[in-house]
Amino acid sequence: MEDIARGVRSFTIGTTVSRLLGLGREMVFAHLFGSSRSTDAFNAAFRIPNLLRDLFAETSLSAAFVPVLTEQKRQGKHHENLLASNIFNTLLLVVGTLTILGMLFSRPVASLVAMGFSQIPEKLSLTASLTFITFPFLLFVSLAAWAMSYHNTEGSFFVPSVAPAFFNVFSIAVPLAMFGWYTARGGDPIFGAAIGVTVGGLMQFLIQVPGVFRQGYRYRFYLNWRDPHFRRVMALFVPVAIGLAGSRINVFVNTILVSYLAERSMTWLNYAYRIMHLPLGLFGIAVGTVALPRFSRLVLENRPDELRASLLDSLKMVFFLTVPSSVLIAFFSYPLTRLIYQRGQFSPDDTAAVSQALILYVLGIPFISALRNVASVFYAHKDARAPMYASFVSIGLNIVMNLALMKPIGFLAFPLSASVASVVNIYVLARWLPRKIGPTDFSPVYAFFLKLALASTLAGLAGLYGFKALTSRFGTTFLPVFILTIICGLAALLIFYAASRLLGLKEVDAYLKRFLKR
Repeated sequence: MEDIARGVRSFTIGTTVSRLLGLGREMVFAHLFGSSRSTDAFNAAFRIPNLLRDLFAETSLSAAFVPVLTEQKRQGKHHENLLASNIFNTLLLVVGTLTILGMLFSRPVASLVAMGFSQIPEKLSLTASLTFITFPFLLFVSLAAWAMSYHNTEGSFFVPSVAPAFFNVFSIAVPLAMFGWYTARGGDPIFGAAIGVTVGGLMQFLIQVPGVFRQGYRYRFYLNWRDPHFRRVMALFVPVAIGLAGSRINVFVNTILVSYLAERSMTWLNYAYRIMHLPLGLFGIAVGTVALPRFSRLVLENRPDELRASLLDSLKMVFFLTVPSSVLIAFFSYPLTRLIYQRGQFSPDDTAAVSQALILYVLGIPFISALRNVASVFYAHKDARAPMYASFVSIGLNIVMNLALMKPIGFLAFPLSASVASVVNIYVLARWLPRKIGPTDFSPVYAFFLKLALASTLAGLAGLYGFKALTSRFGTTFLPVFILTIICGLAALLIFYAASRLLGLKEVDAYLKRFLKR
């Protein structure tokens, strides 16, 4: 059986660079802007193109494009490039038009998404202006997703995984460069952040273009929506997009609800979400991205036994990577949040709020990551409807929970409901999985997960206890906290490994060897 660990390792190395720079971007953002009315406006404005991002980029495009492009690749480079050009030109036309409309109607769009801001007219006006600047990001990131799908079909994972690093570099450099310029002229420097994400989105696409041509792509001026292969992509794309539209509607509703909460709530959730996305992007998304082309080939070659074995292996791998990292982040949420954000305009009160949201967010990481792998099996079978229906169930639960909990626990309702909904989503989809791959015994995966969770909890408790004991002796200023977080975090990982061995988790050694071997 082909070892997907190599592709995961390649993807993770590239993504590590990107995610660390992304964290650096958030650190710079927190230092320059803290949490304020302006940061709420920026987060609401940038959320608008992000609401549409998943519909035209990354998850939806790769789920529909990669399986069909894999088939066309087997027919020859000409057929592969013709389909790729057709999709590229379609994105340019459709998403380009949508981008122009979004910019022209930025005021009503902002009024709809951040409805609660209407109580503060200047905040709504700022949100509308920032929406106008950030909307082109949608087009650029959609084209970047097209390039990523082409790379992945060719078995190339490093370049597309590191491409977001260039988005982060420009998202850091532009606001830093423009902060003094806006401040000196009495303007709001948050505009520099908006310009930065738009320029960064463009660079995320452009950096992948040379690699696409090295893989053998040759552009064709070809736009044919009657092409049977294009229609097959759309037959997959539409259900995926509808399913993701449901999740985007969920985000849309949540954004409206959060806009009615206390000021800074939206900013706190965004800061916590960014930390959560580090392990999710490094490990969870990595396995799912590498698994989809692998699953697609196995379905094409009618090898169901290998498909079942590969799925079980990918689920164990994703739990091995995400359960320990999520649990340790939860235990060290406060010192991590303080180290990453607490400087400049970011206050201790902000640290406390963000760390609480972070704990609730990371609880869902293993399930969100596993969901991507299970959904990939359906996409490989060219069935996008089942993931769509499962997502509708979780979305309904998410909205109901937010409405019920936002009054008693405020902004914390949103990360809690997101994690619970992810558990329900994968449960529903897993119940339908035998229809595609036949009866499959998941009990080894369940046992593996529970033992991982136990070993991780023991390690987290020991690490946190040691951290508190040492900080009471050496102090709580930045440098001691920084050093002790690293020491206690590494000690917790060693304790996790020892606990895993005691619990009989032989797979831990096996996965370590697979990731470390050349």
